[in-house]
Amino acid sequence: MTALNESQARDEICRVGRSLFERGYVHATAGNISVRLDDGFLITPTDACLGFLDPARLAKLDLQGQQISGDKGSKTIALHRQIYAAACEHDAHTRCVIHTHSTHCVALSLNATGPELLTPITPYFVMKVGHVPLVPYHRPGSEDAAQDVARLIRRYAAQSTPIRALMLTRLGPNVWHDSPAAAMATLEELEETARLMLLQPHTPALPSAALDELRQSFGARW
Repeated sequence: MTALNESQARDEICRVGRSLFERGYVHATAGNISVRLDDGFLITPTDACLGFLDPARLAKLDLQGQQISGDKGSKTIALHRQIYAAACEHDAHTRCVIHTHSTHCVALSLNATGPELLTPITPYFVMKVGHVPLVPYHRPGSEDAAQDVARLIRRYAAQSTPIRALMLTRLGPNVWHDSPAAAMATLEELEETARLMLLQPHTPALPSAALDELRQSFGARW
């Protein structure tokens, strides 16, 4: 996919933010969206409501994470930069990171005990999302969380199961892809699968033969 230019990226961040807000994936001033440009990053401002973003007021940062223009950028830029750095080692086209406090994902994480948020209960979760490792709780904006995230991304890639999402325990998911639209679609599938698991908590995982078929037929990362 051709990378968005800066003007297009600004518009897409605002369009996706508004869509997520209007459909209840984010609330109040929770959540943030960033896009990696050739000369730096765009990220939503700190304490901004994603439903009412102004393209001209998005924060622009240079490649070292120093702000150049716009309103003050979200404190999660350190986390986003770690995601880009680690994810791009395997997926060079990674261009967008979305973080939300989506209700069903957060609810599942409150009592989670395993290494991952979800088991593979639907084919589209396997195909469109993949493994979602859990990151132990850290305060919002923690550098330790950013380091944990980078390590997990690299660990899964080394196991030939690169990831597109992970879950910050008690906070919310981070997803990434090659565009804001694609990242939003990944988030939607993740949140829907979390909702299904809460509705049917004893659902067994797909059998290994079914997972093999999804890998062979669709290149699923599982």
